Amino acid sequence: MKRISKWRGAVAATVVAAALAGGTVSAQSGGLQDWGFDPSVLAADGRDLLQRAPDPAVDGLFQAVHASAQDPADAGVMCALFDPAADRSLEGLNATAARLGEASRLRFADAAVNVFVAAAQSPPQPFDRAQATQWLKAAGVRASLLHDGFVAGLNGGDHAQRCDAVGALLDVLADRPVAERAAVTRLLLGEGLAYVAGDGTGAMPLR
Repeated sequence: MKRISKWRGAVAATVVAAALAGGTVSAQSGGLQDWGFDPSVLAADGRDLLQRAPDPAVDGLFQAVHASAQDPADAGVMCALFDPAADRSLEGLNATAARLGEASRLRFADAAVNVFVAAAQSPPQPFDRAQATQWLKAAGVRASLLHDGFVAGLNGGDHAQRCDAVGALLDVLADRPVAERAAVTRLLLGEGLAYVAGDGTGAMPLR
């Protein structure tokens, strides 16, 4: 996906910031439709945006998360999203991003803007939840074979062990095809964070 131009990036960033802050942006002001944006995305939540954004844009978000998880200074902040009591609302995700170091924060913001722009210019993308779940399970199995204590760490209550397990899972996913990474990212950020974190149904579904 080509890097968006400065003026389009500025518009998108303004809209994203307003949405995260709970504000509103007029679809008429700024001529969003004239620039190829679908104004309906202004009312979309994060899950809707992920469903509309094409795979390369969603994968860019995965890459930003994965890169932050590699940085010792930011890994704990990013992995906190997987704790059972974490706030995984849009406001919570925004607050998490604000606690990242400058490089990670800018990388995450750039990826989020690209997701927004791509979603605003695209129809809903095909999404096979069952297939994404199978890919997530397969990634979990690979991680458990490569890292002792992976399952216990992911489903346990120790934050440091959970963070190590999340990093192992992201490492495995990083080696998978773009379409697979994008599907699992939609699952994790759309509905699976709570599932994988151990609240809701509980354990990582490896079977």
